[in-house]
Amino acid sequence: MTQHGLATRAIHDGQQPDPTTGAVVPPIYQTSTFVQDGVNQFRSGGHEYSRGSNPTRNGFEEQLASLESGRRAFAFASGMAAEDALLRAVLSPGDHVVLASDVYGGTFRLVDQVLSSWGIEHSFVPSASADDAAATIQPGRTAVLWLETPSNPLLRVADIAAWARVAEDAGALLVVDNTFATPVLQNPLTLGAHAVIHSTTKYIGGHSDVLGGAVVVGDAQWRGQPLTDVIAFQQFACGAVAAPFDSFLAARGLKTLPLRMERHCANALAVAEFLESREDVLEVNYPGLRSHPQHDLATRTLNGGYGGIISFRPAGGVEAADEFAKTSELYNLSVSLGGVESLVCVPHSMTHAPRVGTPYEVPEDLVRLSVGIEDLSDHVEDLDAALNQATTASRVLLAG
Repeated sequence: MTQHGLATRAIHDGQQPDPTTGAVVPPIYQTSTFVQDGVNQFRSGGHEYSRGSNPTRNGFEEQLASLESGRRAFAFASGMAAEDALLRAVLSPGDHVVLASDVYGGTFRLVDQVLSSWGIEHSFVPSASADDAAATIQPGRTAVLWLETPSNPLLRVADIAAWARVAEDAGALLVVDNTFATPVLQNPLTLGAHAVIHSTTKYIGGHSDVLGGAVVVGDAQWRGQPLTDVIAFQQFACGAVAAPFDSFLAARGLKTLPLRMERHCANALAVAEFLESREDVLEVNYPGLRSHPQHDLATRTLNGGYGGIISFRPAGGVEAADEFAKTSELYNLSVSLGGVESLVCVPHSMTHAPRVGTPYEVPEDLVRLSVGIEDLSDHVEDLDAALNQATTASRVLLAG
């Protein structure tokens, strides 16, 4: 059978027309339970109860698994529900987790404050370096290596294949959060990762109107069982599944993901270059810039773009960062990202507040931009005005 391209699979895999009515878009099976023809005699598809399976959710899971080159995907009610399900499925008290230090604040909180009370220990790698990760392994105890690349919010890039070799040597699972890159820009499972995490709230949903998460796995075994079976049991037994309507919205978003990512990437690169040209901007973090310390690695490992997220530090410090976030008209102040519209946040006091007071807190004056798909000229005009206002306001405060 011919292997179709990514954009074709995004539209068709798991999204076949309804066999009963011929509807081009599969219907939403907004039901909690399914009638049986006899005791444990299930109708087509074998559906019994929507916690276990639902045609709408299953279709989205098939669609996402195809794009990530995985064996199975599992859809959850949120990105954090997906992370929690994966980690609790594979970890036991006494296990050790290694995380790249630049991870999402919610991931930090889950491991540092929730799992630690269940006897799970953790260590943070101070960089995205696989060599540093190897030095953090506790032989016989490290069960999971957790990586985001590009990372949130400093946009560090990691060599997934190198991390996979570290995980293999340690007998551990490598989990890659692929939310920023999406399946359009990279497929971690093909590079040696054992599981991929997504907040489907972000680019996959793409319209800021659905909450969701997903775990995608390949053929890996874990402690004598196929990892697919381990995650499937956890999803069914604990039940934090994506609802039918949420699955429908995520599937709809996934169909246009390749097209949207082209525009996100193009706009973000142009915005990053504009910011780097400004004297009132001290630092710009974007893998597509030649000034990024891992630009060459990003060029080798990301497929056709560098993502839609930028972070930067204005010259006026935290006052300028806060003023910029309040002043911008195109970039709405919000904690999320990945929608068609542009958003801005100040991670130190918003998304990454759980890190404050630790060695891994992000700079107070760091601004994160989720660059939307609006006209580029409007981005530049708005950023110019907001930066000018922020610079003026910070100078007034300093003078006072």
